Amino acid sequence: MRLAHKRKVQSKLQKRMKAIVANLSSAPKAKKAVAAKPVAEKTVKAAPAAAKVVAEAKADVALTPKQQQVLDIVVANAEGINPKSIGLAAGQEDAKAASWATGALKKLLQENLVEKEQLGGNKVIYKAI
Repeated sequence: MRLAHKRKVQSKLQKRMKAIVANLSSAPKAKKAVAAKPVAEKTVKAAPAAAKVVAEAKADVALTPKQQQVLDIVVANAEGINPKSIGLAAGQEDAKAASWATGALKKLLQENLVEKEQLGGNKVIYKAI
């Protein structure tokens, strides 16, 4: 009885967390689309402003060296990068690369320093905000 209750509670919690993540990931995309139109007109001025925002975000949030390394790799790849490529860029083994980067990426997502983009099925890329 206790084990069944624990499983039920855990499954409800996972469903709730998935719903929250879905809401959070859909909200920034709407803001990004609205902000994209003015940026197209002022491309020269927008790039330094974006760099300042990332620099301020780095200063406000206390990041571990691993999280900072992952953030630097994501910022360097503006078109987006998957967790395995992040791990390989950091010098991890092929088998451990994705799991190594995942913990740091979760923290960076919470702090809104990176954006998660679901491509299709289980394919995910991360982009710097």
